[in-house]
Amino acid sequence: MRRGACLATGTHDPVRGGESGLMTNRRTLGFLLVTAAIATAAALMPRQRPMPAESATATLADQLPAALSDSAFGRLIERLSEASGYFDTDNLISNESSYLHVLGKLQSLGVSGGAYLGVGPEQNFSYIVPIRPRLAFILDIRRDNLLEHLMFKVLFEAAPTRIEYLSLLFGRQPPADPGSWQDRPITDLVQYIDASRPDRARREAAQKLLFDSVQTIGYPLSPEDITTIERIHGTFVDAGTALRYNSHGRAPRASYPTYRQLMLETDRSGRRANYLATEQGYRFLREMQQRNLIIPVVGDFAGDHALRDMGTYLRQNGLVMSAFYLSNVEFYLWQDRTFGRFASNVATLPFNDTTVMIRSLFGRVYGHPQAVVGYNSTQLMQRMKGFVGEWEAGGYATYGDLVYKGYIDLR
Repeated sequence: MRRGACLATGTHDPVRGGESGLMTNRRTLGFLLVTAAIATAAALMPRQRPMPAESATATLADQLPAALSDSAFGRLIERLSEASGYFDTDNLISNESSYLHVLGKLQSLGVSGGAYLGVGPEQNFSYIVPIRPRLAFILDIRRDNLLEHLMFKVLFEAAPTRIEYLSLLFGRQPPADPGSWQDRPITDLVQYIDASRPDRARREAAQKLLFDSVQTIGYPLSPEDITTIERIHGTFVDAGTALRYNSHGRAPRASYPTYRQLMLETDRSGRRANYLATEQGYRFLREMQQRNLIIPVVGDFAGDHALRDMGTYLRQNGLVMSAFYLSNVEFYLWQDRTFGRFASNVATLPFNDTTVMIRSLFGRVYGHPQAVVGYNSTQLMQRMKGFVGEWEAGGYATYGDLVYKGYIDLR
Protein backbone atom coordinates (compact mmCIF):
# COMPACT_ATOMS: atom_id res chain seq x y z
CA MET A 1 0.00 0.00 0.00
CA ARG A 2 1.27 3.44 -0.89
CA ARG A 3 0.84 6.75 0.79
CA GLY A 4 1.34 9.82 -1.37
CA ALA A 5 3.17 10.64 -4.55
CA CYS A 6 3.45 13.41 -7.03
CA LEU A 7 5.58 15.06 -9.67
CA ALA A 8 6.08 18.46 -11.12
CA THR A 9 7.59 19.24 -14.49
CA GLY A 10 9.33 21.95 -16.39
CA THR A 11 8.77 23.07 -19.94
CA HIS A 12 12.00 22.06 -21.68
CA ASP A 13 13.61 18.87 -22.99
CA PRO A 14 10.46 17.46 -24.58
CA VAL A 15 10.39 13.91 -25.86
CA ARG A 16 11.83 14.33 -29.31
CA GLY A 17 11.70 12.39 -32.55
CA GLY A 18 14.56 11.52 -34.89
CA GLU A 19 18.28 11.68 -34.27
CA SER A 20 18.04 14.92 -32.29
CA GLY A 21 16.65 13.05 -29.32
CA LEU A 22 19.29 10.33 -29.03
CA MET A 23 21.28 9.75 -25.88
CA THR A 24 24.57 11.60 -25.82
CA ASN A 25 27.83 10.88 -24.09
CA ARG A 26 26.48 8.05 -21.93
CA ARG A 27 29.21 5.93 -20.48
CA THR A 28 28.83 2.30 -21.62
CA LEU A 29 27.17 0.24 -18.92
CA GLY A 30 29.32 -2.37 -17.36
CA PHE A 31 32.51 -2.67 -15.41
CA LEU A 32 35.85 -4.47 -15.30
CA LEU A 33 36.25 -7.27 -12.82
CA VAL A 34 39.88 -7.62 -11.81
CA THR A 35 39.58 -10.33 -9.21
CA ALA A 36 36.34 -12.08 -10.16
CA ALA A 37 36.27 -15.40 -11.91
CA ILE A 38 36.40 -15.41 -15.72
CA ALA A 39 32.89 -16.79 -15.98
CA THR A 40 31.46 -14.02 -13.83
CA ALA A 41 33.32 -11.40 -15.82
CA ALA A 42 32.04 -12.81 -19.09
CA ALA A 43 28.47 -12.84 -17.81
CA LEU A 44 28.66 -9.16 -16.92
CA MET A 45 30.55 -7.73 -19.87
CA PRO A 46 29.73 -4.10 -20.78
CA ARG A 47 26.81 -3.76 -23.15
CA GLN A 48 26.21 -0.73 -25.34
CA ARG A 49 22.69 0.69 -25.60
CA PRO A 50 21.17 0.25 -29.06
CA MET A 51 20.52 3.48 -30.86
CA PRO A 52 16.88 3.87 -31.97
CA ALA A 53 17.66 3.83 -35.69
CA GLU A 54 19.77 0.70 -35.37
CA SER A 55 17.75 -1.32 -32.88
CA ALA A 56 17.72 -5.08 -33.36
CA THR A 57 14.08 -5.04 -32.21
CA ALA A 58 12.77 -2.54 -34.73
CA THR A 59 9.13 -3.47 -34.26
CA LEU A 60 9.42 -2.50 -30.61
CA ALA A 61 11.46 0.61 -31.30
CA ASP A 62 8.84 1.84 -33.74
CA GLN A 63 6.40 2.09 -30.84
CA LEU A 64 8.67 4.41 -28.87
CA PRO A 65 9.67 8.02 -29.39
CA ALA A 66 13.35 8.83 -29.63
CA ALA A 67 15.24 8.70 -26.37
CA LEU A 68 15.80 11.52 -23.94
CA SER A 69 19.45 12.36 -23.52
CA ASP A 70 20.98 11.49 -20.17
CA SER A 71 21.27 15.15 -19.25
CA ALA A 72 17.63 15.78 -20.16
CA PHE A 73 16.60 12.70 -18.16
CA GLY A 74 18.48 13.91 -15.09
CA ARG A 75 17.19 17.46 -15.35
CA LEU A 76 13.63 16.23 -15.77
CA ILE A 77 13.86 14.14 -12.60
CA GLU A 78 15.20 17.16 -10.71
CA ARG A 79 12.44 19.45 -11.98
CA LEU A 80 9.68 16.95 -11.31
CA SER A 81 10.81 15.88 -7.85
CA GLU A 82 9.60 17.42 -4.63
CA ALA A 83 10.83 16.92 -1.08
CA SER A 84 10.81 13.31 0.09
CA GLY A 85 8.23 12.24 2.66
CA TYR A 86 7.97 9.35 5.11
CA PHE A 87 6.01 6.13 4.81
CA ASP A 88 6.32 3.29 7.29
CA THR A 89 7.26 0.50 4.86
CA ASP A 90 10.24 -0.43 2.74
CA ASN A 91 7.81 -1.15 -0.14
CA LEU A 92 10.54 -2.87 -2.17
CA ILE A 93 7.88 -5.04 -3.78
CA SER A 94 4.11 -4.78 -3.99
CA ASN A 95 1.70 -6.25 -1.43
CA GLU A 96 -1.14 -6.34 -3.98
CA SER A 97 -1.70 -9.94 -4.99
CA SER A 98 -4.55 -8.79 -7.25
CA TYR A 99 -2.42 -6.40 -9.30
CA LEU A 100 -2.92 -8.27 -12.62
CA HIS A 101 -6.72 -8.52 -12.42
CA VAL A 102 -7.26 -5.40 -14.55
CA LEU A 103 -5.18 -6.51 -17.54
CA GLY A 104 -7.91 -8.25 -19.52
CA LYS A 105 -10.20 -5.23 -19.26
CA LEU A 106 -7.38 -2.84 -20.18
CA GLN A 107 -7.00 -4.75 -23.42
CA SER A 108 -10.71 -4.99 -24.22
CA LEU A 109 -11.13 -1.25 -23.59
CA GLY A 110 -8.23 -0.40 -25.89
CA VAL A 111 -6.15 1.38 -23.26
CA SER A 112 -2.80 1.89 -24.97
CA GLY A 113 -0.10 4.37 -25.91
CA GLY A 114 -0.01 7.89 -24.54
CA ALA A 115 1.51 8.58 -21.16
CA TYR A 116 1.48 6.22 -18.19
CA LEU A 117 1.67 7.40 -14.58
CA GLY A 118 2.12 5.06 -11.64
CA VAL A 119 3.27 4.78 -8.04
CA GLY A 120 5.44 2.35 -6.13
CA PRO A 121 7.91 -0.33 -7.24
CA GLU A 122 7.95 -2.78 -10.12
CA GLN A 123 4.26 -3.70 -10.41
CA ASN A 124 4.18 -0.69 -12.73
CA PHE A 125 6.18 -2.67 -15.29
CA SER A 126 3.37 -5.22 -15.57
CA TYR A 127 1.01 -2.39 -16.58
CA ILE A 128 3.48 -0.72 -18.92
CA VAL A 129 4.03 -3.90 -20.96
CA PRO A 130 0.41 -4.31 -22.19
CA ILE A 131 -0.31 -0.56 -22.42
CA ARG A 132 2.85 0.21 -24.44
CA PRO A 133 2.95 3.91 -23.48
CA ARG A 134 5.25 6.36 -25.23
CA LEU A 135 6.44 7.70 -21.88
CA ALA A 136 6.06 6.57 -18.26
CA PHE A 137 6.42 8.42 -14.98
CA ILE A 138 6.82 6.50 -11.70
CA LEU A 139 6.28 8.73 -8.69
CA ASP A 140 6.33 8.15 -4.97
CA ILE A 141 6.64 10.19 -1.82
CA ARG A 142 9.66 8.12 -0.75
CA ARG A 143 13.06 8.93 -2.23
CA ASP A 144 13.96 5.27 -1.76
CA ASN A 145 11.44 4.42 -4.48
CA LEU A 146 13.26 6.65 -6.95
CA LEU A 147 16.56 5.01 -5.98
CA GLU A 148 15.08 1.53 -6.38
CA HIS A 149 13.89 2.41 -9.88
CA LEU A 150 17.35 3.69 -10.78
CA MET A 151 18.64 0.31 -9.62
CA PHE A 152 16.10 -1.44 -11.86
CA LYS A 153 17.15 0.82 -14.74
CA VAL A 154 20.82 -0.15 -14.46
CA LEU A 155 19.99 -3.86 -14.26
CA PHE A 156 17.63 -3.68 -17.24
CA GLU A 157 20.25 -1.95 -19.35
CA ALA A 158 22.93 -4.47 -18.41
CA ALA A 159 20.82 -7.60 -18.97
CA PRO A 160 19.74 -8.56 -22.51
CA THR A 161 17.41 -11.32 -21.29
CA ARG A 162 15.01 -12.01 -18.46
CA ILE A 163 17.17 -14.71 -16.87
CA GLU A 164 20.21 -12.43 -16.88
CA TYR A 165 18.13 -9.66 -15.30
CA LEU A 166 16.93 -11.94 -12.51
CA SER A 167 20.45 -13.29 -12.01
CA LEU A 168 21.74 -9.74 -11.51
CA LEU A 169 18.83 -8.74 -9.29
CA PHE A 170 19.27 -11.71 -6.98
CA GLY A 171 23.05 -12.05 -7.17
CA ARG A 172 23.00 -15.48 -8.82
CA GLN A 173 25.22 -16.91 -11.52
CA PRO A 174 23.27 -16.97 -14.82
CA PRO A 175 22.96 -20.16 -16.86
CA ALA A 176 25.80 -20.94 -19.27
CA ASP A 177 23.69 -20.09 -22.32
CA PRO A 178 21.17 -17.42 -21.27
CA GLY A 179 20.08 -16.82 -24.84
CA SER A 180 18.56 -20.29 -24.95
CA TRP A 181 16.23 -19.32 -22.11
CA GLN A 182 14.34 -16.71 -24.09
CA ASP A 183 11.39 -18.98 -24.88
CA ARG A 184 11.25 -20.59 -21.45
CA PRO A 185 8.09 -20.04 -19.36
CA ILE A 186 8.36 -17.86 -16.30
CA THR A 187 8.03 -20.91 -14.06
CA ASP A 188 11.40 -22.13 -15.34
CA LEU A 189 13.03 -18.80 -14.52
CA VAL A 190 11.64 -18.86 -10.99
CA GLN A 191 12.80 -22.43 -10.47
CA TYR A 192 16.30 -21.57 -11.70
CA ILE A 193 16.67 -18.65 -9.29
CA ASP A 194 15.21 -20.64 -6.41
CA ALA A 195 17.62 -23.51 -7.07
CA SER A 196 20.65 -21.20 -7.26
CA ARG A 197 22.59 -20.02 -4.26
CA PRO A 198 23.70 -16.40 -3.88
CA ASP A 199 27.11 -16.07 -5.48
CA ARG A 200 29.50 -13.76 -3.63
CA ALA A 201 31.49 -12.81 -6.71
CA ARG A 202 28.27 -12.23 -8.64
CA ARG A 203 26.85 -10.07 -5.86
CA GLU A 204 30.00 -7.98 -5.66
CA ALA A 205 30.10 -7.64 -9.44
CA ALA A 206 26.46 -6.55 -9.58
CA GLN A 207 27.01 -3.99 -6.85
CA LYS A 208 30.07 -2.62 -8.65
CA LEU A 209 27.91 -2.32 -11.75
CA LEU A 210 25.35 -0.38 -9.74
CA PHE A 211 28.02 1.81 -8.12
CA ASP A 212 29.63 2.68 -11.44
CA SER A 213 26.50 3.02 -13.57
CA VAL A 214 24.08 4.98 -11.40
CA GLN A 215 26.63 7.79 -11.33
CA THR A 216 26.48 8.12 -15.13
CA ILE A 217 22.69 8.30 -15.41
CA GLY A 218 22.64 12.10 -15.47
CA TYR A 219 20.92 12.55 -12.11
CA PRO A 220 23.20 13.55 -9.20
CA LEU A 221 23.29 11.09 -6.31
CA SER A 222 24.84 11.52 -2.88
CA PRO A 223 27.03 8.92 -1.16
CA GLU A 224 24.00 8.13 1.01
CA ASP A 225 21.93 7.49 -2.11
CA ILE A 226 24.54 5.04 -3.42
CA THR A 227 24.57 3.26 -0.07
CA THR A 228 20.78 3.00 -0.15
CA ILE A 229 20.83 1.48 -3.65
CA GLU A 230 23.40 -1.08 -2.51
CA ARG A 231 21.26 -1.87 0.56
CA ILE A 232 18.15 -2.37 -1.57
CA HIS A 233 20.01 -4.69 -3.91
CA GLY A 234 21.47 -6.59 -0.96
CA THR A 235 17.96 -7.15 0.36
CA PHE A 236 16.93 -8.80 -2.92
CA VAL A 237 20.05 -10.99 -2.87
CA ASP A 238 19.64 -12.09 0.74
CA ALA A 239 15.90 -12.81 0.59
CA GLY A 240 15.74 -14.23 -2.92
CA THR A 241 12.27 -14.79 -4.33
CA ALA A 242 10.94 -15.14 -0.77
CA LEU A 243 11.23 -11.34 -0.45
CA ARG A 244 8.03 -9.87 0.96
CA TYR A 245 6.59 -6.40 1.53
CA ASN A 246 7.69 -5.20 4.96
CA SER A 247 6.16 -2.65 7.34
CA HIS A 248 8.29 -0.92 9.96
CA GLY A 249 7.09 -1.42 13.52
CA ARG A 250 4.39 -3.88 12.49
CA ALA A 251 4.55 -7.64 12.19
CA PRO A 252 4.62 -8.87 8.57
CA ARG A 253 1.31 -10.22 7.33
CA ALA A 254 1.13 -13.72 5.95
CA SER A 255 -1.31 -12.46 3.30
CA TYR A 256 1.37 -10.30 1.69
CA PRO A 257 2.67 -12.08 -1.43
CA THR A 258 6.31 -12.97 -1.94
CA TYR A 259 8.26 -11.91 -5.01
CA ARG A 260 7.87 -15.47 -6.25
CA GLN A 261 4.08 -15.30 -5.92
CA LEU A 262 3.94 -11.95 -7.70
CA MET A 263 5.97 -13.32 -10.61
CA LEU A 264 3.66 -16.30 -10.96
CA GLU A 265 0.38 -14.41 -10.49
CA THR A 266 -2.28 -14.50 -13.19
CA ASP A 267 -4.92 -12.21 -14.60
CA ARG A 268 -8.60 -13.05 -14.24
CA SER A 269 -8.43 -15.47 -17.17
CA GLY A 270 -5.67 -17.51 -15.52
CA ARG A 271 -2.90 -16.21 -17.82
CA ARG A 272 0.48 -15.49 -16.25
CA ALA A 273 1.03 -11.84 -17.08
CA ASN A 274 3.85 -10.47 -14.92
CA TYR A 275 6.24 -8.28 -16.93
CA LEU A 276 8.75 -11.12 -16.90
CA ALA A 277 6.29 -13.63 -18.37
CA THR A 278 7.59 -13.12 -21.93
CA GLU A 279 10.87 -12.09 -23.49
CA GLN A 280 9.07 -9.67 -25.80
CA GLY A 281 7.57 -7.76 -22.87
CA TYR A 282 10.95 -7.63 -21.17
CA ARG A 283 12.61 -6.28 -24.34
CA PHE A 284 10.04 -3.52 -24.59
CA LEU A 285 10.73 -2.42 -21.03
CA ARG A 286 14.47 -2.65 -21.57
CA GLU A 287 14.27 -0.37 -24.59
CA MET A 288 12.22 2.14 -22.64
CA GLN A 289 14.86 2.10 -19.90
CA GLN A 290 17.69 2.44 -22.42
CA ARG A 291 15.91 5.40 -23.98
CA ASN A 292 15.33 7.12 -20.62
CA LEU A 293 11.56 6.93 -21.07
CA ILE A 294 10.70 5.48 -17.64
CA ILE A 295 11.23 8.43 -15.34
CA PRO A 296 11.13 8.00 -11.54
CA VAL A 297 10.36 11.04 -9.41
CA VAL A 298 9.69 11.97 -5.79
CA GLY A 299 6.68 13.93 -4.62
CA ASP A 300 3.12 14.21 -3.37
CA PHE A 301 -0.03 13.54 -5.39
CA ALA A 302 -1.72 16.38 -3.52
CA GLY A 303 1.11 18.87 -4.02
CA ASP A 304 0.58 22.49 -5.01
CA HIS A 305 2.01 22.26 -8.52
CA ALA A 306 3.21 18.74 -9.35
CA LEU A 307 0.41 17.07 -11.29
CA ARG A 308 -0.60 20.40 -12.81
CA ASP A 309 2.89 20.94 -14.20
CA MET A 310 2.95 17.37 -15.43
CA GLY A 311 -0.23 18.04 -17.37
CA THR A 312 1.41 21.06 -18.94
CA TYR A 313 4.45 19.00 -19.91
CA LEU A 314 2.33 16.29 -21.52
CA ARG A 315 0.25 18.78 -23.50
CA GLN A 316 3.35 20.51 -24.79
CA ASN A 317 4.54 17.14 -26.08
CA GLY A 318 1.21 16.09 -27.56
CA LEU A 319 0.64 13.28 -25.06
CA VAL A 320 -2.62 12.22 -23.40
CA MET A 321 -2.84 10.06 -20.30
CA SER A 322 -3.64 6.43 -21.00
CA ALA A 323 -3.58 5.09 -17.44
CA PHE A 324 -2.97 6.34 -13.91
CA TYR A 325 -2.13 3.60 -11.40
CA LEU A 326 -2.68 4.87 -7.84
CA SER A 327 -2.40 1.75 -5.66
CA ASN A 328 -4.28 2.84 -2.51
CA VAL A 329 -2.72 6.29 -2.22
CA GLU A 330 -6.19 7.84 -2.14
CA PHE A 331 -6.96 6.06 1.15
CA TYR A 332 -4.12 7.97 2.81
CA LEU A 333 -4.96 11.23 1.07
CA TRP A 334 -8.47 10.88 2.48
CA GLN A 335 -7.05 10.27 5.97
CA ASP A 336 -4.78 13.31 5.63
CA ARG A 337 -7.66 15.46 4.34
CA THR A 338 -5.75 16.31 1.17
CA PHE A 339 -7.91 14.31 -1.23
CA GLY A 340 -9.59 17.45 -2.56
CA ARG A 341 -6.29 18.94 -3.66
CA PHE A 342 -5.40 15.68 -5.38
CA ALA A 343 -8.73 15.47 -7.21
CA SER A 344 -8.38 19.05 -8.39
CA ASN A 345 -4.90 18.24 -9.69
CA VAL A 346 -6.18 15.21 -11.60
CA ALA A 347 -8.74 17.43 -13.33
CA THR A 348 -5.89 19.38 -14.95
CA LEU A 349 -4.28 16.33 -16.60
CA PRO A 350 -4.80 15.69 -20.33
CA PHE A 351 -7.18 12.74 -20.63
CA ASN A 352 -9.77 11.40 -23.04
CA ASP A 353 -12.70 8.98 -22.99
CA THR A 354 -10.43 5.91 -22.72
CA THR A 355 -8.10 7.13 -19.95
CA VAL A 356 -8.41 4.96 -16.85
CA MET A 357 -7.45 5.11 -13.19
CA ILE A 358 -6.34 1.86 -11.54
CA ARG A 359 -6.61 1.64 -7.76
CA SER A 360 -6.14 -1.02 -5.09
CA LEU A 361 -8.50 -1.66 -2.21
CA PHE A 362 -7.60 -3.34 1.07
CA GLY A 363 -9.86 -4.34 3.93
CA ARG A 364 -12.80 -6.71 4.24
CA VAL A 365 -14.95 -3.90 5.61
CA TYR A 366 -15.65 -2.70 2.07
CA GLY A 367 -16.75 -6.11 0.75
CA HIS A 368 -16.38 -4.96 -2.82
CA PRO A 369 -18.16 -6.81 -5.67
CA GLN A 370 -14.90 -6.86 -7.64
CA ALA A 371 -13.05 -8.79 -4.91
CA VAL A 372 -11.71 -12.21 -5.87
CA VAL A 373 -11.77 -14.99 -3.29
CA GLY A 374 -8.32 -15.80 -1.94
CA TYR A 375 -6.76 -12.39 -2.64
CA ASN A 376 -5.66 -9.90 -0.01
CA SER A 377 -6.43 -6.91 -2.24
CA THR A 378 -8.94 -5.86 -4.87
CA GLN A 379 -8.08 -4.03 -8.09
CA LEU A 380 -10.55 -1.42 -9.30
CA MET A 381 -10.65 0.58 -12.50
CA GLN A 382 -12.52 3.77 -13.39
CA ARG A 383 -12.61 6.19 -16.28
CA MET A 384 -10.69 9.35 -15.39
CA LYS A 385 -13.43 11.38 -17.06
CA GLY A 386 -15.99 9.80 -14.72
CA PHE A 387 -13.81 10.45 -11.67
CA VAL A 388 -13.37 14.12 -12.49
CA GLY A 389 -17.07 14.55 -13.26
CA GLU A 390 -18.13 12.86 -10.01
CA TRP A 391 -15.71 14.95 -7.98
CA GLU A 392 -16.77 18.24 -9.54
CA ALA A 393 -20.42 17.31 -8.92
CA GLY A 394 -19.68 16.75 -5.22
CA GLY A 395 -20.27 13.01 -5.42
CA TYR A 396 -17.45 11.85 -3.13
CA ALA A 397 -18.33 12.39 0.51
CA THR A 398 -16.42 9.37 1.83
CA TYR A 399 -13.71 6.96 0.78
CA GLY A 400 -16.44 4.38 0.40
CA ASP A 401 -18.09 6.60 -2.22
CA LEU A 402 -14.83 6.68 -4.12
CA VAL A 403 -14.39 2.91 -4.36
CA TYR A 404 -18.05 2.13 -5.08
CA LYS A 405 -19.01 4.80 -7.58
CA GLY A 406 -18.20 4.51 -11.26
CA TYR A 407 -16.00 1.43 -11.20
CA ILE A 408 -15.70 -0.68 -14.35
CA ASP A 409 -16.78 -4.28 -14.00
CA LEU A 410 -13.67 -6.42 -14.60
CA ARG A 411 -15.51 -9.74 -14.77
